[in-house]
Amino acid sequence: MTKAPADFQMVETTQGVALALIGDWTAEGLQRLPETFVRTLKGRTVVAIDTDKLGRMDTAGALVLTQSGVARALLEAPDQRPDLRRLAVLAQSPSPVPPPTTQQIHGLYRLLVGLGHGVVLAAQQMLANLVFYGHLIVAIGRMLRAPRRFRPAAVVSQMQRAGLDAMPIVMGTNFFVGVTIAFLGAGLLKQFGASIFTVDLVGVGVLREFAVLITAVILAGRSASSFAAEIGAMRMNQEVDAMQVMGVDPFDALVIPRFFGLIAMTPLLTFAGMMAGVLGGVMISWVTLDLSPALFLGRMSAQVDIRHFWLGIGKSPVMAMVIAAIGCRQGMEVGGDVEQLGRRVTQAVVQALFAIIIIDAVFALIYMELNL
Repeated sequence: MTKAPADFQMVETTQGVALALIGDWTAEGLQRLPETFVRTLKGRTVVAIDTDKLGRMDTAGALVLTQSGVARALLEAPDQRPDLRRLAVLAQSPSPVPPPTTQQIHGLYRLLVGLGHGVVLAAQQMLANLVFYGHLIVAIGRMLRAPRRFRPAAVVSQMQRAGLDAMPIVMGTNFFVGVTIAFLGAGLLKQFGASIFTVDLVGVGVLREFAVLITAVILAGRSASSFAAEIGAMRMNQEVDAMQVMGVDPFDALVIPRFFGLIAMTPLLTFAGMMAGVLGGVMISWVTLDLSPALFLGRMSAQVDIRHFWLGIGKSPVMAMVIAAIGCRQGMEVGGDVEQLGRRVTQAVVQALFAIIIIDAVFALIYMELNL
C-alpha cells in the first residue's frame, strides 16, 4: 500500500477556516508537518473539516490535531469515520498515570519487606522475653523451695560490682542534675519574685523523678551491658554448656545472683542519687539566691512531702528487675562469634533504656490516677 505524506489545505471563509486533511497522518508520514500545521492554524477557528482525502491516522496525528485545536472540529463533524472519532477522543482524554518504574517498585518492595521483617522481629523478641521471664520465675520458685540453691557469695559480689562500684558516677551525675534544676528554677522563678519555690522544685523533681530515672539510666548503660557481655563471653567459650553438663543450672549460677544483686543495690543507689541531687540544689541556691543550707533544708522538710521520697524509691526495684532481666537475657542469647556479642550488648542497653522510659511513664500515670 502506497504511503502518502501528510498534508493539508486551508480555505478562508466568513465564519472561519475550512480544513482538508490529505495523506497519511501517522508518525512516519507527518515528518516536519506538525510545526507548520500548528503555526498556520494559530489564532484561527476551524469551522469545517474534510477527510475525504485523508488516508490513515494514528495517535501521533490525532495528537497534532489536538494541539492545534482541530480535534474538537473533527468530533463535531457529521458522518465522521469511526476510527478518526475514536482517535480524537483518545487524544483529548487526560494522560493516564505512568506506571511505576522498576526502581520505584523495588523501593516499595524493600520498604514493605523491611516493615514486615521489623514486625516479625519485634514479635520474636516479645516471645523470647516471655520465655526468659517464665524460666526466671521458675528458677526463683525452685530456689525458694530449695534455699541451698541460693549463692550468697555470688550475690554479694554482684552487689559490689553493680552497686558500690557505681556509686561515684551515680552521685556525680545526680549532683549535676540537681545543679541544673536549681539553675533553671532560680532563673525562671526569680522573674516572678518566687525564688523560694526553687527549693520545692528541686525537692520534688529530684526525689520523685530525676534521681531514680538517672540512676536507672546509668545502670542500663553500665550493668545491663556488663551482664550481657559477661554471660555472652561465657556462652562463646562454652562455659555455660559445661555448667549444664555438670548439672549446674545457668540461671542459678549466672542470672539469679545478678538479678538479686541489682535489686538489692538499686534503692541504695537511688537514695545516694537523691542526696547528691539535693546537695547540688543546696549549693546553687546558696550561691545564686543567697539561701543558706539550713534555710533550704528547713523549707524542703516543711513543704516537700515525704511521700515524694517513697514514690521515687518505690520505682527503683521495678527498674532494677527489668534492667537485670534484659541484660541477662541478651547475654544468654549470644551465639559463637564476637559480632553477636557486640550486637547483643547493644540491644541490652537500648532495650533497657526504652523499658526504663516506659516504666517511668506508667508509674507517672498510676500516681496521677491515685492522686499521689
